[in-house]
Amino acid sequence: MRIGMSRFQKFLLTGICSGMFLTFCQCQKKTENQTQDILIGTALAYQAATTITCTSDQLNKTQNGRVFQTSFESTSEFVSFYSVPSPYQSVATHGQSSEQKRTGTYSHKASILAAGPSCFYPQNCNHRGYPTIQLNKLPSGGFKTPALIEFYVYLDINLSSNSDWFSFATYSADPSDLWRRVVLINIDSKNYAYLMHVPVHNQNIYTYQNVALSFPQRQWTKLTTCLDFSPAGGIAKVWMDGTLISTANVSGGCGVLEQAHFGLYASPTLSAGTVYNDDLRIEEVSSCP
Repeated sequence: MRIGMSRFQKFLLTGICSGMFLTFCQCQKKTENQTQDILIGTALAYQAATTITCTSDQLNKTQNGRVFQTSFESTSEFVSFYSVPSPYQSVATHGQSSEQKRTGTYSHKASILAAGPSCFYPQNCNHRGYPTIQLNKLPSGGFKTPALIEFYVYLDINLSSNSDWFSFATYSADPSDLWRRVVLINIDSKNYAYLMHVPVHNQNIYTYQNVALSFPQRQWTKLTTCLDFSPAGGIAKVWMDGTLISTANVSGGCGVLEQAHFGLYASPTLSAGTVYNDDLRIEEVSSCP
């Protein structure tokens, strides 16, 4: 005996299915809206975390041929600046060393002892080991750019994975502890040094990049940067042992180099490595060569 659905049963079933479909669509739309709101909120927070507002003091600052230099001979040179705790995250150390030095008795040494912890934005679990150079804390404040920065680095780190990177230098236009607008000199598994966060934060757009010149390991190498943080549109240039290797436009600055750090700043994926720095000099210059 065949049992069929009545017209009322079919109508009821159709209504139930339609209701379930509408409920599903509404839930999906709500989820999509929530996801979109989260993405927009994250983007706005990231923009705020990487953008600075220029002050009148910064915009009106003038050059006076100022120079800051150190060969890392005394830790007293950095007592008024922030220094990363050592050990850091239990896997990185830094301090004075006589093992490798270019001049004098000491250089600055930083080492990676093991891979760093894993974390997600806004947390930052990168390897760190350095004293900062907080020019903004000097009696005359930050350096009016253009500024010429020279230092020597002895690198002994194997960058074999696509996720590995190392930063030779970080230059900040922000005088606060947030370091919101920075320009970096980086290296990764491709083994050539390049500018990072140019012309704006999280971009790598160059006006020139030498990809053929590899960075030498386990020897003293001179890196020179000319940096202009002009709010009207600045530039950055990097030389390695006198050879131009990377140039880019720079936006988002206020005309002043406020802070910098060298030493160890690297991806937490690295589990070993050492870097030495020596003979650092920062100078106000009238123009970039």
